[in-house]
Amino acid sequence: MRRYSLALALIFVSACTAEKTPSADSQTAAKAPPGPPPPAPDSFRVTFETSKGPFVIQVNRAWAPRGADRFLELVKSNFFDEDRFFRVVPHFVAQFGLNDKPAINDAWDKKRISDDSVGHTNARGTLVFASEGPNSRSHQLYVNLADNSRLDKLGFAPIGQVVQGMGVVDSLYSGYADKPDQQFIQTLGNSYLARMFPKLDYIKTARVTTTY
Repeated sequence: MRRYSLALALIFVSACTAEKTPSADSQTAAKAPPGPPPPAPDSFRVTFETSKGPFVIQVNRAWAPRGADRFLELVKSNFFDEDRFFRVVPHFVAQFGLNDKPAINDAWDKKRISDDSVGHTNARGTLVFASEGPNSRSHQLYVNLADNSRLDKLGFAPIGQVVQGMGVVDSLYSGYADKPDQQFIQTLGNSYLARMFPKLDYIKTARVTTTY
């Protein structure tokens, strides 16, 4: 599996900037279901219970309909339970969305979704799917820890934003930055992270709490 940051890092190198870009519970429930899911509500909220406390994301489907639909599908399958925030870069992003079970990641990787137009800027607190190129979004996401509007022109389309608990997101452990290897996470799961990066914060549960 290629790092989700690779393709975009090359873009930024060619643009002469050193900043890196975002790369895109039950083990049975988290498997990717067959067929397309029903559309998400126009707006809904998801509460993340984490090792640092709760935060709430409000998703606005009009910003990025395909991304909103996929995110809801992942939440309803309990995909994010026990997932680590494996890439937290201060003043940039907090990235998550690699499941502990390789087979589950593989199943969702086979159901990649088409790109959305960027309907909202990558402002601080927005939730966005990571990707490794056109039409490659699957199950990795990031929260912007700063205003990263430069990512708009690269096609990163926010699907929602943190409406409660941004202080929790800011407090996620960032001492490892982007050192955790995504390929090892993909193949070895949380056992690799617990051994090599034990201070990483993690998601206990992510559940839909409100729909509009």
